[in-house]
Amino acid sequence: VTVGVYDTATHKTIYLKTPSSEGTREVCYFTNIAWSPDAKTIYMFELNRAQNDCRLVAYNAVTGERLGELYREVSDRYVEPLHPISFLPWDNTKFVMQSQKDGYNHLYLFDTKGRELRQLTAGPWVVTDVLGFNQKGKSIIYISNEKDPLQRNIYSVNVANGKRTLLDKGIGAVQSAQLSAAGEQVVDKYSAPDIPRNIEVIATAKGKGYQLLAAEDPWKGYQQPLFECGSIKAADGVTDLYYRMVKPADFDPAKKYPTVVYVYGGPHAHNVEASWHWYSRSWETYMAQKGYVLFILDNRGSEDRGRDFEQATFHHLGQVEMQDQMKGVEFLKSLPYVDADRLGVHGWSYGGFMTISLMTHYPDVFKVGVAGGPVIDWKWYEVMY
Repeated sequence: VTVGVYDTATHKTIYLKTPSSEGTREVCYFTNIAWSPDAKTIYMFELNRAQNDCRLVAYNAVTGERLGELYREVSDRYVEPLHPISFLPWDNTKFVMQSQKDGYNHLYLFDTKGRELRQLTAGPWVVTDVLGFNQKGKSIIYISNEKDPLQRNIYSVNVANGKRTLLDKGIGAVQSAQLSAAGEQVVDKYSAPDIPRNIEVIATAKGKGYQLLAAEDPWKGYQQPLFECGSIKAADGVTDLYYRMVKPADFDPAKKYPTVVYVYGGPHAHNVEASWHWYSRSWETYMAQKGYVLFILDNRGSEDRGRDFEQATFHHLGQVEMQDQMKGVEFLKSLPYVDADRLGVHGWSYGGFMTISLMTHYPDVFKVGVAGGPVIDWKWYEVMY
């Protein structure tokens, strides 16, 4: 793999003198490439084949020369850089880096010499998105699940003193947002289990705002299934796992219902959150309409619960996940309205792999399984797993 810089004026290309092109180290992955504000330097993360040794390296964008290694992170499992570094708009000598090195994805302030100046966010929660900077207030605007694993709220953090400020109303909802160019206002689009969609404009300096839109319930006047959310303990007996359950509109607890376990179960995804109808999809409504109960559980191995939660599946895929899903099955069997003789399982991609795994490991539990797009052989798949 090579990284080239093409000059649009001279029509010439220079290639960065990276380890793989120079033969000084094993072949690398190059990812999350960023420019310095003056466009003279390129920064990128370099990973070894096993993805357990990650380095942030600077290169001269004009000559391609390697300028130096600014940061290194190693793991006995894997390191997963997902975001380029971001320079402070008011100080070209400092940048913000995201890392899970303390167990959760957080923000760190570095200078261009590679010195870590301070950790800007910390705690047993995850920064899920960085929206940008409030240049006047010299703060970073980001989204995290600090208040609750199922929520997403908007915060600002002052770069100088690390003070965090909640910018939205803090309700049990999931926010997605867009920041203005100068970072002084944010357009907050959010939904909650009982709120289809609201849009507010918030001033990032003080958190004051006004509402642009409050959407009507698009399901008003229709028969609706029952959407519920709860938690059970993982197979380790300690970790909380969250589930969604969808029941027919005419649900009768005295009846027995065939039940479908829908599963994804892999990294970089989740199925349960505090958004409209607990993040339920139309397929579940359709199945509830046909008289089924739906059960969806986010097992260990899924995203936004921290590094150890997601990496619990490392090098033994399907095992921890199945243990957790079977705890979900135990819970279902304890419910008088679930017909344990008519349990189905369904999923796509990693969920297809999980469906096949559950069907072959527990053939006496599931009457039917539908595996969509399953990974059949991990040999050709993401090596870090």
